[in-house]
Amino acid sequence: MFIWRAGNLSFFETNGQMLNKRADPALIPTSRTIAVEFERAGSNLSRMRRLICILALALGVGSAAHAAEGHVYKVLAQFLDEKGRDSLSPSLYDRDAYQADLRQHPAKRAAMRFAVQWKISRPKSDARKLRVELRGPAQGDAVHELTLELPLKKHDFSHWDYVLLPPEKYKSFGDVTAWRVTLWDGEQMLDEQKSFLW
Repeated sequence: MFIWRAGNLSFFETNGQMLNKRADPALIPTSRTIAVEFERAGSNLSRMRRLICILALALGVGSAAHAAEGHVYKVLAQFLDEKGRDSLSPSLYDRDAYQADLRQHPAKRAAMRFAVQWKISRPKSDARKLRVELRGPAQGDAVHELTLELPLKKHDFSHWDYVLLPPEKYKSFGDVTAWRVTLWDGEQMLDEQKSFLW
């Protein structure tokens, strides 16, 4: 025997005969009874509609209030020789080898450059910039610091820019012991990368 419930109505099926809930109890056997209950079709539909409306509202509010996003993907701190070169050839292998040589021989260095790969999505300001903060050997009790800034143009994709520590400033500043690169949209800092010793 099966008991079917649909909404507020109950039906009993026994020996191929369908009876409603007012059927004679004598016709309804009490053993081996299986009950199957169905919810109203409209209840699931209304729940789905409410869920879709809540999700659409949440997504709409979230996208409207979305702030600018920015990323500093990579920073290469590179030494330059007296001719302004970071490498003797376009090869990346040669560049790394020449940088290692410049690190080992300070007399060959003339300047320093920071190659920065960055991206800003949905900028809120035209005053976009990279800021490079440098620390050198302490002079007495004072921390030796220098800040460089580079205004940025708008780019839809990630982009490389170069912040230069020119020869005259490099000579007066001395060795760079730590650095930090930050990406700014107006007065909002979006991302940063820093050296291990910062």
